[in-house]
Parts: sequence; structure tokens; C-alpha cells
Amino acid sequence: MSQVASGVILIRPTGFGFDPETAESNGFQQLVDDPEIRKQAEEEFDALLMALRNCGIATTVLDPVDPAAPNAVFPNNWFSTHADGTVVLYPMCTPSRRAERDRAFDEVLVREGCKVRRLVDLSVLENDDRFLEGTGSLVLDRVRNVAYAALSPRTTERALNLWCGTLLGHQVPFLATMDGTLTGQPVYHTNVLMSIGEAFAAVCLEAMPYPVDRDDVRTELERANKEIIPISLEQMHAFVGNMLQLRSVKGMFIFLSETAFAALRPDQRIALEKHGQLVPVAVPTIERVGGGSVRCMLAENFLSKAQLSGTRL
Repeated sequence: MSQVASGVILIRPTGFGFDPETAESNGFQQLVDDPEIRKQAEEEFDALLMALRNCGIATTVLDPVDPAAPNAVFPNNWFSTHADGTVVLYPMCTPSRRAERDRAFDEVLVREGCKVRRLVDLSVLENDDRFLEGTGSLVLDRVRNVAYAALSPRTTERALNLWCGTLLGHQVPFLATMDGTLTGQPVYHTNVLMSIGEAFAAVCLEAMPYPVDRDDVRTELERANKEIIPISLEQMHAFVGNMLQLRSVKGMFIFLSETAFAALRPDQRIALEKHGQLVPVAVPTIERVGGGSVRCMLAENFLSKAQLSGTRL
């Protein structure tokens, strides 16, 4: 089992724009009146794609099942892939994001040459207001099968429990807020404040108002022998926590936005560079209007390459 993928799946931002439904729970989104927003998002997407390919990362680029979906550029929220051949579909909080989900996604991946053993569809949980938005809600230690989860309207405890039961995982739930106080708005996705690599973890402990949560997260990361790189609340707001480590034959890389890169202190850059070459990509429109950054745009592909039909659960 590997923590770091060598391939990613991306979905083009054909309908990109501000989404008032998701903005209610996403404190990073901003309404911007600019007719060039979609064109800018497409250019930023292409720049990320080029950076990935230049680093030797395998890329699978798909068109959205709903061409008008404003958040389709963030595919890791509605599906995840796993090294045992499992593909999981997730329950999404808002109707606008449910339209992104392709219930035949396992068949799409098989056509792309991936080996899919089973499809686990958790979307039925939406009927009971139980939500879990993929590897946005879950920051996974894949080697130890531990799911870190910041509870929020998009990440409910009941859905987290079911995921752990189905995937035989362990959980580390906690509360995190935009200002680190008990009365603050919950951070909408865990991967905004936390990133786990092969041997490091960047995490905003300041966002967790409960000391017991900070202790639980730190203890679990130390148990996994991760080098903990703390980031501040200000850096979380600059998407420093929204980075992703990937590998290729060229080496190990850490992809992040230029916004995040500029917010790093020199000592943090040095610490991260021990774990891979930093690859900053400019995605300011996607960050500002969509409320997500580079990691949100990348769905790791842990599936092996082979043509094999699977079972659907």
C-alpha cells in the first residue's frame, strides 16, 4: 500500500463559476463579477495539467458528466480510488454538486484502461442528510487506513462511521473552524487544513479549538512517524494545507498553488523540500471563485492499469 499516487484524474472546468449553494458552507468562496472567469479557470486548469505532465505524473482528463456544473473542476469530492481496485462514490451536501457524480464511473475508468474490482456507492446517504465529500472530507493515511476528518455540514459523523465500516478504516474526527474558535464557521473540508504525504504531514492545529482534538491529531501523526509541519490560520486561508504529494520516475513532487507557495516561511519550504520538489501553480481564479486550490483539483488514481470489469455494490 502506497501513500503517494503516481497518477491523477482531472475534470475540465467547462461550467466553472460561483456557486451560491456551496458558498453557504465554504468560507473561501468569493462572488466575483468578471465575464472572463470561465476562460481564466480553463487557463489555470491547463497550466496545472502541463505542470503535472512535465513532472512525469500520469494524467487522465475527463469532461464533466454535467457540462454546466460550476464545481466540476474539484472531482476528488465525489469519488476516490483505492489500490485494491475499489472506487467509492460519495454523498454530496448540495444538489449542484450531486449533478457532478457519474454513477457509471467505474465503467468510465475501465474504458480508460484502469482495473476496477468493485464500486461502492454511498450516495444513498444523501436521503438521510448524511454527507461525506470524498478526499475533501477525508485526509487519508492510506498505509495505515486512517481517515482524518474535520466535521462540518459536508462531513457528518454518521457518514464517516459508515465509510470506516465499509472500507475497514479507523477515524480521527475533530472540529476545525475558520478562526480557530468554538463559535467560528467550520472549515468546510479537511484537505484545506491538512495534507499527509509519505513521511510528512502539514496541518493547521490552530484551527482546532478543542485541545483534545489537537492532541489526538498530533498523537496519531506521530504514531505514523510523520514529520509534522505546523501551518498557521493565516496560511490555511492561503491554501497552504491544500497541497498534494505525487511521485513519478522523475522523483517525488509536492503540488501546491502559487498563493500557498508565497505564504510558506523559509523553514517550512526547507522542511517540505526534504519530501519532494515543490511545484507551485497559479490558480487564483479557481481559488477565489471556487474556494478550492490545487489539491482539490486532483483526484489520485491508485488503480492499476488493466482492462477488467468489476462488481457494483
